[in-house]
Amino acid sequence: MGIFDIFSNDVAIDLGTANTLVIHKDKIVVDEPSIIAKDRNTNQVLAIGRLAMQMHEKTHENIKTIRPLKDGVIADFSAAEEMIRGMIKMIDEKSGSRFFPKSYRMVICIPSGITEVEKRAVRDSAQHAHAKEVYMIHEPLAAAIGIGIDIEQPMGSMIVDIGGGTTEIAVIALSGIVADQSIRVAGDTFNRDILDYMRRQHNLLIGERSAEKVKIAVGSALTELDNPPEDYEIRGRDLMTGIPKIIKVTYSEIAFALDKSISKIEEAVLKALEISPPELSADIYDNGIHLTGGGALLRGLDKRLAMKTKLPIHVADDPLRAVVRGTGIAMKNLDAFKSVLMT
Repeated sequence: MGIFDIFSNDVAIDLGTANTLVIHKDKIVVDEPSIIAKDRNTNQVLAIGRLAMQMHEKTHENIKTIRPLKDGVIADFSAAEEMIRGMIKMIDEKSGSRFFPKSYRMVICIPSGITEVEKRAVRDSAQHAHAKEVYMIHEPLAAAIGIGIDIEQPMGSMIVDIGGGTTEIAVIALSGIVADQSIRVAGDTFNRDILDYMRRQHNLLIGERSAEKVKIAVGSALTELDNPPEDYEIRGRDLMTGIPKIIKVTYSEIAFALDKSISKIEEAVLKALEISPPELSADIYDNGIHLTGGGALLRGLDKRLAMKTKLPIHVADDPLRAVVRGTGIAMKNLDAFKSVLMT
């Protein structure tokens, strides 16, 4: 190690559709939206992460914002590469080592339903962003490690990871995924549902960012909650007059708007339970289901899933960071987790 430590380092990356998190030296050093802004004329990157998100849907014709990941996988190869490179640069700036371009050993988490082509896109993007070694780990396994489950035991655990682009459902035992379901219904779908509902019900045109704010402020999976959030004021453009206007929405309305998408997640959970071996089903009956990812923060979702499955539902303490924490633990103990890492 010693002197070579200057040039080489380990990073764990949760490359998400909505947010990208990076762990370096046991700390989350980057937690930014997965988006970049580019100049159309020069093709130069203007902003990455939070700064680019502030520009999103507010740009003129010379600037375009790109979300490089769609449904959990890379949709725009060059933009993804530039985004990873920019986020790695943020680490160098924070650790004060901008004089030496480091080569990194990276562990990146990927959806369990990913294809070989999509896997290669992740690997190539990382290699172009100064990675000397690239390892990949499936998201549900990383989430399980991140919330403290011992995945090596012959004991079944069920993880439901609701991210931005995909919902990953997996039954895990003996360091592997025994049964899984990966559906492309997640946080982004919820945003689109809210957007469509506003247009249909209130003749109000809103943007993606406003829909996200509504979801965070009054998003709910149940039309009746014990301690409901206050009504939320939303601004947008009136489709009839074209003039900006403001309306108030309740959590019950949003629950109604999200109902179909949540039903799809419920169906996928039931399907995963259906295809699980009976011995593992007995373990899941005892241990319950663990919810991780940003979608786990949706009010009443745990209750709704508990009513549907008749099983105990546990929401992770910090669901947004469970996956990146697990990826970080796998990175620190590469030898111990060799069986779950792919190259």
